[in-house]
Amino acid sequence: MTKTDPVLGTRALNRATLDRQLLLKPSHLTAQAAVEHLLGLQAQNVKPPYYALAARLDGFRPESLSALMADRSVVRIVTMRSTIHTHTADDALTLRPLVQAARDRELTNFRKGLVGVDLDRLAAVARDLVEAEPRTMKQLREALLEEWPDADPQSLAIAARCRLPLVQVTPRGLWGQSGQVALTTAEHWLGRPAEPVPAPDATVLRYLAAFGPASVKDMQTWAGLTRLREAFERLRPRLLTFRDEHGVELFDLPDAPRPAADTPAPPRFLPEFDNLLLSHADRTRVIPAEYWGRSWVGNMVYATFLVDGFLAGVWKLEEESLVIEPFGKLTKAQRDEVTEEGTRMLATMHPGTSYDIRFGTVVRAS
Repeated sequence: MTKTDPVLGTRALNRATLDRQLLLKPSHLTAQAAVEHLLGLQAQNVKPPYYALAARLDGFRPESLSALMADRSVVRIVTMRSTIHTHTADDALTLRPLVQAARDRELTNFRKGLVGVDLDRLAAVARDLVEAEPRTMKQLREALLEEWPDADPQSLAIAARCRLPLVQVTPRGLWGQSGQVALTTAEHWLGRPAEPVPAPDATVLRYLAAFGPASVKDMQTWAGLTRLREAFERLRPRLLTFRDEHGVELFDLPDAPRPAADTPAPPRFLPEFDNLLLSHADRTRVIPAEYWGRSWVGNMVYATFLVDGFLAGVWKLEEESLVIEPFGKLTKAQRDEVTEEGTRMLATMHPGTSYDIRFGTVVRAS
């Protein structure tokens, strides 16, 4: 970083990130191309990936993502930050090896329940089990407990999840269908082997394309990895550098869009756990400081909406109503725009169903 690096203010970073995230204007990408560009969609629950694409793609229909999952073009798998993501098949086989070291470190939290357990043998036994037939976590726990009766059952299952790239098989994840979580390996489900552990350089470039401009710590937060500085330094000759208002060095692709700070940003309805809100160490580019922590209570995380590009409140579908809770006062024009975007979202996700749209208080967990 040099003293002559241009400074990008919060609004400039906001607009750049929204553009990369396909939230500044509707994208014409296909669902599969969008999942690839965004490096996956956070997917702890079944519905969020569908709502995430509804906010981003022109003409999106939930059936398009569901069809990709049914034909195994995309899968649900634990990757970044030890959370479930919807990834393309190619990314499941490359990003999971990239973050495997973090999954291995995660196991140190469960060492008390794994005393005397040979983790290499556990991985081999678990692989045989889930490749013979998909198993629920309960079934996996019970089968592993037969091999290691003195171990903690939950720790055994978590060890299998950490050591193996386990995907959730369909019908889990399909739109409008239900199914419990059943697991097999990505290689077995996709019919091809995982890639060797890659250097992070290519993923750094993809991260910047989807989330930049960004700092080294930003990407480390997104990936749940450490020690990425070396990759950024290798790539430095190919990148531009900026500073944020606090002097933190930011990297970016030379030809990536960086819209003007005053570019209009329409309201957007996002699902709970949307990656926009989770993928930077400094999240003030999207979350105003005064609203930090307002979108969750304990383990309950709420779907959110943006006004002027920034987090502005939470929402939920409650019986026959879309209930919108702004964190601050909205102007009449902003309320009208939020209502219009809510109408569009409902028409996309729930065509033929009538919902009232009202501003009020979303029921919170006690």
